[in-house]
Amino acid sequence: MLPDQSSCRNTCHLLMAPCSRKRAVNATELLSRRSRGIRDAGSLIRHSMEVLRGILLQDNRDFINVWNKSSKSTIMYENGKIYLENYQNCYSCVHAEPQLLYKLPKRSKLEKFEDALLCQSPLDRTLASPSAQKPSLLVLTANNWLYRLSVETGEELQRVYLSSKHKFRYLSWDVSQEMFYVKSVQNKETAFARQAGITHNTVMHLAIFHVFPLQIVGILDINKKVFGNGVTDVVLSHGVLVVSYSNKSVKLYSFEHIVQMYLTEKLTLGKPSSLLGGETVGDVPFGIPVNIQITEWPPVLFEVSCANNSVQIGGYPWHYIYTPMHKNHKGTHHICSLKDSTVASNGIQNMNCCSLESDGIFFHPDDSGRIVHVGPATINVLKILVELNNDFPSKVVEDFSMKTHRKNNPTSQVTVTVTSSGRTVKKRFQQLDDDPDQDTFRIVEYEDELDLLAVVVTNGEDGEGRAQIQLHDNQSGQLLRTVHLLEPWDETYRHELFFDKDTIVHIEQKNNSFCCHVYKLMVARK
Repeated sequence: MLPDQSSCRNTCHLLMAPCSRKRAVNATELLSRRSRGIRDAGSLIRHSMEVLRGILLQDNRDFINVWNKSSKSTIMYENGKIYLENYQNCYSCVHAEPQLLYKLPKRSKLEKFEDALLCQSPLDRTLASPSAQKPSLLVLTANNWLYRLSVETGEELQRVYLSSKHKFRYLSWDVSQEMFYVKSVQNKETAFARQAGITHNTVMHLAIFHVFPLQIVGILDINKKVFGNGVTDVVLSHGVLVVSYSNKSVKLYSFEHIVQMYLTEKLTLGKPSSLLGGETVGDVPFGIPVNIQITEWPPVLFEVSCANNSVQIGGYPWHYIYTPMHKNHKGTHHICSLKDSTVASNGIQNMNCCSLESDGIFFHPDDSGRIVHVGPATINVLKILVELNNDFPSKVVEDFSMKTHRKNNPTSQVTVTVTSSGRTVKKRFQQLDDDPDQDTFRIVEYEDELDLLAVVVTNGEDGEGRAQIQLHDNQSGQLLRTVHLLEPWDETYRHELFFDKDTIVHIEQKNNSFCCHVYKLMVARK
């Protein structure tokens, strides 16, 4: 069997690189090389991360809790910044402990922020406007304004009015296309409308923008006459319009084809449009007109019926992961070739776990084409092998596996109840695989610049839930070090973990409040 394409790429890269001995290089030597200008810019960044990784794994270094903050509203973390009070307050994490960057004035309910995206400026080209080059926070307000704010000061860089007709609510990225889109709320048919025979063909609207600089692509409506009945959701990813239906089917359409075929007018922000009778695009009260009018059902690129409308596409060559709808397949994940929908050899993965939370599976975010399968006691990292120039199906094999430290035999417990007649009844039940009283995998986070996997393991054996973060090598799965969190970990609450170079951020939701705990890499306390 041949290795997957990502392995081939890496091998070719090594063959083209200057010949060098494979040996450990300490941080001092790497810094010395950098000061003498031996490496190019890309190598400098890579070797700087190698230095940081080496420091991070030293015994005399540890992650120390330096900052804790509570809020009644959602707390968000993104690229070294913590946002509180619905994005009104921003803290920077680049210092030894988070520092307040800016605090925006309070906004009315009509002007409150509904959603936000962080937009980093491109490094490979210079934009016409210095303002467009700045990293920014894209913010959608309740009254349909789209703002571009400076991430450093909160200053308003640009504003666009979307529409007075459609209520927009959500922001999402299509990163590979350097686009983002704004999604409206769904037009749901009421019982009164059905009784009166009133039908609304439009399900929702999407407003699609290019970034670098900010420019409108268009607004399209998702219409029942075109896409059929039962549309439940629409997303845009990798230039593909993904439509989910109530019958659990998912259909993929080419967004490029839709624009080529059905764009009625190319729009420019701040310029007049004939669709607005000569009024300016993006101004109040006209906003942006619907300029992508789909008149017929576009070609379907791919279609599958799956549980929970969940299908993932990735790997080399392209594969997809889904769970068939039939109840016999519950708990299984099928890995199939996108080319002909053939199930890969060993492509049906099943953890066979008995737990409250279902296991998770996803394509590895390191773009290696591998697959990460996370269960309560086991994490399997899988890769897809393909034989070239033949018709044999691809094969899924284990790259490496990580397991929790548990007793070999699962324990069973006995409950005793006394009936009204005085009879004692004993019932024996098996302990769940994700029982909080034993080591359990909860979260897997990938740090791409350090090439490390951060795995959260919890244990509540002593009556209070505790968590530790295991740092594993992303290529081999080897456990390199463990970080213990100070705060208790209650599995009944929602948790998020972010591992960003020398910073670990843990955000938890407790009833109606949110707590943020920040850990920084420091010299270990004696």
